[in-house]
Amino acid sequence: MFSSRLHWDLRPNPLAQLLEAKRRSGAAILNLTESNPTRAGFAYPEQEILQALAQPRSLLYEPSPAGLPSAREAVAEYYRSRGQRIDSNRILLTASTSEAYACLFKLLGDPGDEILVPRPSYPLFDYLAALESLLPIPYPLRYHHGWSLDLEALSAAITPRTRAVILVHPNNPTGSFVAREELERLIPIWQEKGLAILSDEVFSDYAFAPDRNRVDTLAGEQRVLTFCLSGLSKVAGLPQMKLGWIVISGPPASEALARERLELIADTYLSVGAPVQHALPELLAIGEKIREQIRQRVLANWNFLRIATDAGSACSLLDAEGGWYAILQMPRTQSEEQWCLDLLEKDNVLVQPGYFYDFESEAYVVVSLLTPREPFAEGIRHVQALANTA
Repeated sequence: MFSSRLHWDLRPNPLAQLLEAKRRSGAAILNLTESNPTRAGFAYPEQEILQALAQPRSLLYEPSPAGLPSAREAVAEYYRSRGQRIDSNRILLTASTSEAYACLFKLLGDPGDEILVPRPSYPLFDYLAALESLLPIPYPLRYHHGWSLDLEALSAAITPRTRAVILVHPNNPTGSFVAREELERLIPIWQEKGLAILSDEVFSDYAFAPDRNRVDTLAGEQRVLTFCLSGLSKVAGLPQMKLGWIVISGPPASEALARERLELIADTYLSVGAPVQHALPELLAIGEKIREQIRQRVLANWNFLRIATDAGSACSLLDAEGGWYAILQMPRTQSEEQWCLDLLEKDNVLVQPGYFYDFESEAYVVVSLLTPREPFAEGIRHVQALANTA
């Protein structure tokens, strides 16, 4: 009766089952996985946001497949504020980054074609690719005092059916950016194979420190067909507004064809609402204040973790360059799932196991740096105390 694309086991895993039982019992959970900025204790200028959405123009239906010109110009201005000149005609609006992926998968692949995805990374690509009848093929990130692309493994993963390579910049959860040297070594290979780049840059505003050796953004890359993805969810801490975008660049002929076909796909759905498009200039301006709050929280929690794990802790912190997450390596005396279950059962502390993000080895747990500072510090103390008993 149902599509074979929906082949996943939908039963809750043991951690989800225990969490539900804890919540039913009324336990106060120290949630170190909070990824929703609207529930993380930040100060939102409510009246400014509501006023931005209350524009009479929103009552008029003006379908525009790529997005309203004023909204696309607001995105272009966002890039100009970061030192990148992007023509608004090369921007296409979507309802989310996930929808942007769906549009790009429709654009680039036929059923059975392949998309290269980083491993470890956010556990969404399997679903998005399968729903478009594509095959996600992993390529590894390697850790040695910092994360890097495994260039040889990435190149070896390319087959005649490969259509694109996804770069998550910075990666979630590793917090690693693409280095300039890595990009320069890969561009000739992708040119030869005719591959597109999908650069997911939703966390690119949250670097921990400047680094001239990394690529700030791939927006404007001209040598291969490139699509950069971002949106209000992370840029402005406003996931509920449901607005993302794609910046299209590359060789002129390929770029023009991609823009034309993406507009056709977008015209089929017309999914982006008028109120958020009309409000976008104001929301991006408001988002600067929210983004700064998030940046300060993330850096404070990151610095706390660095100090805490330097003090003889049995768990160690993996290096990162940015983003909203941190990875702790636990003693390999038991599985990472068991560490997570023990933390939740004994201490009411919720963390995520590394296998949620497709880590290849044990034992890692992932925590969100978005968590309010005091609960974060308390939760980390519990993690350390349990690890020290191993």
